[in-house]
Amino acid sequence: MREYYELLGLTESATDEEIKARYEEMKEKAKEDRWLDGEAGNEAARLLTKLEVAYMEITSSRKEQSKTTDGVSSFEEITALLKENKISEAQALLDEFNERSAEWHYLQAVVFYKKNWTNDSKKQLEIAIQMDPDNQKYRSAYGKMNAKNEYEKQQAYQNQQNQNPYANAPMNDEQMGGNACSNCISCCYTYLCIDCLFSLCCGCR
Repeated sequence: MREYYELLGLTESATDEEIKARYEEMKEKAKEDRWLDGEAGNEAARLLTKLEVAYMEITSSRKEQSKTTDGVSSFEEITALLKENKISEAQALLDEFNERSAEWHYLQAVVFYKKNWTNDSKKQLEIAIQMDPDNQKYRSAYGKMNAKNEYEKQQAYQNQQNQNPYANAPMNDEQMGGNACSNCISCCYTYLCIDCLFSLCCGCR
């Protein structure tokens, strides 16, 4: 990052206004000089490209740093938005990040879950766990998601069986009153999976 400041002839302690003013000054000069004959014009054209990159990198880096120095971190702000079901606003903040940490992927998983994009949510959780395998919050959410998916599969199967109760059904005592154990398992799954997913972070329900 230091080389970008050096290109502008500034130090990292320069203000945003100083950086912008120097960038615009040098950019205008380079735009004029690029029409010069020979190597001088070529050098000015190359400088113009370098200036664009330097200014973009500096402003992006400063914006990223401000997320953790404004009193409330961006992750906390995103979490608060998710609690209020402001999904679009939360996604907009996530999109501003250049570096995507394990927590970033976890919060992206929450956003996808709230959109009912279960597969995408699961993939983001898997990435978060790979990046931070000891994080119990991520693992707990992942376990709850798998349990919920399993429950939904079981419910879909039971609904199919209810529509055609005699399909592939053996003639045994289950036909006379149902399987009490199966009903118990279904009940347990229900209580296990009632929208407690991601509750450790956002209370998302």
